[in-house]
Amino acid sequence: MNALLRNWIWPALCGVLLALLILQYYPHWLGMPERTAASAPVVSAEDIVREQPATQGPYSYSDAVQRAAPAVANIYTSKAADSETPQAFPAPPLRDYSETLPVPNRQQSSLGSAVILNAEGYLLTNNHVVADADEILVLLRDGREALAELIGTDPETDLAVLKINLPDLPVVTISPNQQRIGDVVMAIGNPFGLGQTVTMGIVSATGRNQLGLNTYEDFIQTDAAINQGNSGGALIDANGNLIGINTAIFSQSGGSQGIGFAIPANLAVEVMQAIISQGRVIRGWLGVEVQPLTNELAESFGLESREGIVVSGLYREGPAWNAGLMPGDVILHIDQEPVSNGRQAMNQVARAHPGQKVRLSILRDGQAMQFEAEVGVRPSFRG
Repeated sequence: MNALLRNWIWPALCGVLLALLILQYYPHWLGMPERTAASAPVVSAEDIVREQPATQGPYSYSDAVQRAAPAVANIYTSKAADSETPQAFPAPPLRDYSETLPVPNRQQSSLGSAVILNAEGYLLTNNHVVADADEILVLLRDGREALAELIGTDPETDLAVLKINLPDLPVVTISPNQQRIGDVVMAIGNPFGLGQTVTMGIVSATGRNQLGLNTYEDFIQTDAAINQGNSGGALIDANGNLIGINTAIFSQSGGSQGIGFAIPANLAVEVMQAIISQGRVIRGWLGVEVQPLTNELAESFGLESREGIVVSGLYREGPAWNAGLMPGDVILHIDQEPVSNGRQAMNQVARAHPGQKVRLSILRDGQAMQFEAEVGVRPSFRG
């Protein structure tokens, strides 16, 4: 064994080690090129995949803003102020100039925003922006301006439709997608008269109602900063599509506190189309006042479930009155759809055409009953 190690194995191991040393330090002895920095593998610029500067997504929303912003206009309204209306700022001391100088009529001015919805010049804004205005001036982002005609208003959703006559108007596009909580959004408007401004946030909630702002409420809530002057402006998604009309803020200080509300674009467009074609929004109406079915009321009616709403009042000679409903009735279904709350029921009836008949499933004194009511035209309860 010792002879085998001495004669064969040790010489072989030494040879292998020597060959490795030669390859590492003296490759040219074997006719191979020396390994230098210059002989390292070459990678061209084409072989490197570089991350391109982002223009969308989480890095920049400039393209989305540039797409939507030209269709957002500034609104300036004015109306004559009577002598009893307090002035916003104290009047400067009077100086005795010539008595022949004309005395200007005092004006009250307000500002807001609007969104151009089509190339014919129709714009959407809030009713409270243009209410009682004698003159409405629309200023576009490109510097053009025009006096607007008030086509109509819908105080119950706080929307108004304006029209201007200018060529080559930019038009906003409507988002085809349903908004989700957490989606990135941007508010474009004219806060405090500073000029067009963009703020960013997310969709904080959808379907907000019972806020006491409008009769018909289905707000998108956002934390994008909305301030005075943003009313009537655009709430857009990350692609620059319109998803809502900025309407109100929840604030104890008068400034933005991260709770803003916008009317969904699909509802706003429906209202605009109705105003343009009919001059106003015609909604179905049953003439009932309702209240929630509380645990106490459900127990008193002998109900195990809180599904339904309680009729608390009826308009005399209204559709529900004529159908035979009475105060204290519990409405369980309207056209076989379960009724969960009064606002949902009101919206369901509002979508019905006047003259259409609806089937009401109610509970009266513990007995199930069926009534058929002919939907009437909802009166305008707000000016």
